[in-house]
Amino acid sequence: MLKTKSRYYFYFFSLLFVAINIAFIAYDFYYISFLPVVLLFLFASFVALDKVLLTIVFFTPLSVHLRDFVQGFSFDVSIPTEPLLLGILILFVFKLLLDEKIDRRILTHPISIAIYIHLFWLLITSITSTMPLVSFKFLLSRIWFIVSMYFVAAQLFKEKAYIHRFIWLYIVALMLVIAYTNYRLSGYGFNNQAASNWVVWPFFSDHTSYGAMLVMFLFPVFYYLTNQREDLLKQAIIFLVFIVFIVAIILSYTRAAWLSLFCGVILWIIVKLNLKFRTIIIGGFVGIIFLILSYNAFINRLEKNESESSGKFTEHIESMANITTDASNLERLNRWKCALRMFKEKPVFGWGPGTYTFQYAPFQFSYDKTIISTDFGDLGNAHSEYLGPLAESGIIGILSVILIVVMVFVTAIRVFTKSSNNIKYLSLYISLGLATYFIHGFLNNFLDSDKAAVPVWGFMAMLLALDIYHSKAES
Repeated sequence: MLKTKSRYYFYFFSLLFVAINIAFIAYDFYYISFLPVVLLFLFASFVALDKVLLTIVFFTPLSVHLRDFVQGFSFDVSIPTEPLLLGILILFVFKLLLDEKIDRRILTHPISIAIYIHLFWLLITSITSTMPLVSFKFLLSRIWFIVSMYFVAAQLFKEKAYIHRFIWLYIVALMLVIAYTNYRLSGYGFNNQAASNWVVWPFFSDHTSYGAMLVMFLFPVFYYLTNQREDLLKQAIIFLVFIVFIVAIILSYTRAAWLSLFCGVILWIIVKLNLKFRTIIIGGFVGIIFLILSYNAFINRLEKNESESSGKFTEHIESMANITTDASNLERLNRWKCALRMFKEKPVFGWGPGTYTFQYAPFQFSYDKTIISTDFGDLGNAHSEYLGPLAESGIIGILSVILIVVMVFVTAIRVFTKSSNNIKYLSLYISLGLATYFIHGFLNNFLDSDKAAVPVWGFMAMLLALDIYHSKAES
């Protein structure tokens, strides 16, 4: 009898939904069709939040921008990831109101405290913003990334298996993007640097964020390659993935990614040589003194460099230092100068989070503009994870970002020094991945997009979890 009654309920609500859907479609409102997906997500969030989170991770490299496919919206989000992240944020708040406990060690960890300071200052500068609506949207976006990929993920990472699942789900999805991107690139010739800028669409907005993520995940892949020795088939597959990533990094023609990879390798060598901290500091001071003494010769050499971005590998590398004729480099310098000028005008509170794109145009000087500059300043951000916050949230804004970076690497060093071998090297390659991103952050900024925000905050959560749950356990 109960089965019969349940069947009647099923038929009734199914027909009711069909009738409602037809009525809405008759008035050109099609989005009611997504209601079953929303209900399914809500149900899954309560019974299997871990699977929802991992689903988001997998779809992050494959997400697309709503505006690219649906016109008429006054806002833009990445589909399907950002609506799901917003859903997790709402669920997280709901569970907190129901007095569900979060591990106190997560809430009081130094990385978490640095994040609180960062979010608090974003709130203050959103209130004082020149464009409050833009700033509060930016703040909301930053919060849903942090809540989902840091606080919720950190609790999942209490089981180490979830760390590996997170990493591999992103890698597998990124492999699909690599295949798609290079298939498109093959049609224009693999040495076509210009085509590499847009063949990543619609999954990545340009090749720079794509290259940054390839380098960031190369180090975890290398960890699995060097630690997966008991299964030859798995090791062969991981080796193939590693080679694919190397080739994809080269064919991305992303100079900032190449530079961050080089710096990551240098850090890896320093760790492997087991250099003492005092030796590193002395070496750093010697390097700074050398740069000061050779400054004039260095600048003269840069001014004589006229190598342009091209499909030739050596010329593309040489063009990194071309500050005379390379439009990409000159435009980046233009954006940095604009950020500094904006900071000088509003040094304490800045112009408001997320407002740089809308406010930098008047700060362009005619002699700084390039062939790719626009008078309306509508082609992007500050190209720096550090100068962007400086212009948008003032001196405390950039200090809060630096504090997060410092706390991340203080944690990484602590985990590395007190852990057993497997945890030690897992933390090393996660932190090297983060290091490449933060180095890349001097030249570009992607933390306002899901492509970078999901893994960056997720990697921070991994280091936190390794620190408080796994650092003393033999793996």
